[in-house]
Amino acid sequence: MHPLSLGIFQNQFTDHFPGDETGNPQPRSTPGMLYSLTTPTPVKSPLLLAWSNDLAAELGIAFPNDSDLQILGGNQITASMKPYAACYAGHQFGHWAGQLGDGRAITLGEWQKPDGGFAELQLKGSGITPYSRGADGRAVLRSSLREYLMSEAMHHLGVPTTRALSLVSTGDGVMRDMFYNGFPEMEPGAIVMRVAPSFLRFGNFEILAARKEIEQLQRLVNWTISRYFPDINGEEKILLWFEEVLKRTAKLMVEWMRVGFVHGVMNTDNMSVLGLTIDYGPFSFLDDYDSNFTPNTTDLPGRRYAFDKQAQVGQWNLGCFAGALAPLVKDAQALVAILENYATTYWRFYYEMMAGKLGLDEVRDDDIAFILEWNKMLDNLHPDMTIFYQLLASMDAPSVEHFNDSFYDALNEDEQLILMKVLTQYHQRINTNHINKVASQEKMKLSNPRFILRNYLLQQAIEFLQNGDDSLFNKLQIAIKSPYSNANDLFFVKRPDWAKQKAGCSMLSCSS
Repeated sequence: MHPLSLGIFQNQFTDHFPGDETGNPQPRSTPGMLYSLTTPTPVKSPLLLAWSNDLAAELGIAFPNDSDLQILGGNQITASMKPYAACYAGHQFGHWAGQLGDGRAITLGEWQKPDGGFAELQLKGSGITPYSRGADGRAVLRSSLREYLMSEAMHHLGVPTTRALSLVSTGDGVMRDMFYNGFPEMEPGAIVMRVAPSFLRFGNFEILAARKEIEQLQRLVNWTISRYFPDINGEEKILLWFEEVLKRTAKLMVEWMRVGFVHGVMNTDNMSVLGLTIDYGPFSFLDDYDSNFTPNTTDLPGRRYAFDKQAQVGQWNLGCFAGALAPLVKDAQALVAILENYATTYWRFYYEMMAGKLGLDEVRDDDIAFILEWNKMLDNLHPDMTIFYQLLASMDAPSVEHFNDSFYDALNEDEQLILMKVLTQYHQRINTNHINKVASQEKMKLSNPRFILRNYLLQQAIEFLQNGDDSLFNKLQIAIKSPYSNANDLFFVKRPDWAKQKAGCSMLSCSS
């Protein structure tokens, strides 16, 4: 284990590509540049609030000493670091937004892990960059705590994700208009150290295509494939790579559906080419099952990024990505053909996932219609998704009463009939399994989390911490590590009534 301050960082990205090396932090357009060298803005008094021991062990990084803490707070860089903000573009809410870039994130460099691999270490909330677009580049405690806990929670759920090594309060206030209602307030600031093999996103390639910087686009594609997809090569490697990104994206969407996660801001600049969940903003898990739920107030009224629309948005975003790659392939129709296979790929992954959630031995032809009927039932009756599936695993025979504790409102007679009909169909199907009940329940246990990091818990942890009470925050750090066990049944409850409309407990703004 090495102290962060004594580690030797590599800088493969900045060494391979042109960047603006002036160090000027003023927001501006940077044509021809894939990044801008940017130094974190010092803060008043960094204080370590959280540290991921699991991730630190994987990285081979020792618990932070005083010098390391200054790095985590953005007050110090070492000689081997070459901090930068990446330049990228994107489609936001379906519209081309032009140059975006790391507006409040600064990558320090690439850290070599004990296994020989590399991880990019990035400070989010560490000050202004050329891509801050007039903002301050800072992050508030509430959004930073949410990202720290949720990215680690998703990792332990088995969902591909960027991760978080540390959460540091800055001692500085940050002005934010949380509700976009013209009444900004000072809030405590914080910085998260984010970790990923790469933070490259669709938008890194889109901006080069849009600017017709085709030579740089070709170099970035070749570098990305050789570094992160080393098994892909040959004359058709770009098509093979796009197909792999498509598969990873489809698989990621399925994983979100499995655990009931809603990203909230699926813009193309928030889509990882590695198939990782990236950029945690106004996200949420489902409490009551609602296919039309979006956690993002900015996404109203259209609900473009609602729970049940995430898969098709993934395909739309892949279409934008394909458009960026089109100048590099001989026949753009080959990209279109791969894209048209997205639905087949997605649904294959999806039905396999649902077989796990339902404890089915396999996906038979008749199961597809039943699964669609099952989802329709959930959407009509709105049970708590997490609790409902846990109760399903312990059901011996069809029974409406068995699921009473999963509903936020008592079912009327017609709703009880709907539930009983579908449960009876399910019971008949499960009895035809070619695996025994124990094996079926084990599949369900591995597919259905018992603990999810609900928004109201996050909001409570934020409020308590701001008042000097870290007890709930500490309990949640423990709970996220074992989401499939009953060790955290203190939290195995429905969202309380008071949280349904409370700010931060259901929907959030992009400022969150």
